[in-house]
Amino acid sequence: MDAASRLECPSWAWERFRAAYGDGVDAELRALQLDAPLDLRVNTLKATRHEALAAIRSAGFAAERTPYSPVGIRLPSRAVALGAIPGLREGVVDPQDEGSQLVALLLGAKPGEHVVDYCAGAGGKTLALAAQMRNKGRLVAMDVDHARLERGAPRRKKAGVDNVQTHVIEQGKDNFDRVLVDAPCSGVGAWRRNPDARWLRRTRPIEELLPVQAEVLQRAARLVRPGGTLVYATCSLLPEENEAQVEAFLASADGAEFELAPPEHFGAPFDDGYLRLSPARHGCDGFFGAALVRSEGGWTRRGRRTAGASC
Repeated sequence: MDAASRLECPSWAWERFRAAYGDGVDAELRALQLDAPLDLRVNTLKATRHEALAAIRSAGFAAERTPYSPVGIRLPSRAVALGAIPGLREGVVDPQDEGSQLVALLLGAKPGEHVVDYCAGAGGKTLALAAQMRNKGRLVAMDVDHARLERGAPRRKKAGVDNVQTHVIEQGKDNFDRVLVDAPCSGVGAWRRNPDARWLRRTRPIEELLPVQAEVLQRAARLVRPGGTLVYATCSLLPEENEAQVEAFLASADGAEFELAPPEHFGAPFDDGYLRLSPARHGCDGFFGAALVRSEGGWTRRGRRTAGASC
């Protein structure tokens, strides 16, 4: 078999993977063929990781701490009855890949802040942000699909989260302390959880996604107050959806007031200032994250003075 067939990589993605990973392409794609574990995020509004882990182990499950996320628990197999996991029905734990947990943690949301989950979907990262904020402050979940937002309501109730507002995406006039953009992407980083996605192409072709990602990033950036943080994230391993988008944004007029600023003392390693996660190297799904901080004021990289900008 040719390499692309052996590694179950569709033709549209093969050359992109080869260009991105060179001699390491086999290892990256082989890891995407393996079964994913079951990762859980501990809802710290209801329990500590120590308490949740002890309860799960007492019920007879083999479970360990995730290596990078401080609120993660990993079961080696997804072939378990979810309802039998202690705390899942009560909202003490919630299924969420460690990579997704780390993207939410990258935003650094704090109690009392005004925060936006810009492409919230059903709200997994929204719940993680609410726990970081200790259920205090204002957390706005936005998405283009109102029905998807509504599907997150039972999860929020179960988790004991009540500081979330939901809005269909539109340009508002608010400035927020932190904005998370989980952009629509090819989803190649999650292939081990959705093997058929390689061939069924549930997302748009990547050529159509790239301009959408750029527009979403620009629109979300206008919501960030001076001194605030913007995180751009995808579940992709392809540079054109990740680093290339961030670099193009920083070179644009909308990005002139932002700088790449990875937080210190973060639980996972950064690579050239970016959070790049993959099953081959980190054991979690493939995720990308970039933390960008908006200038407080004064001169930007383009020599333009900033002020209290409005959206």
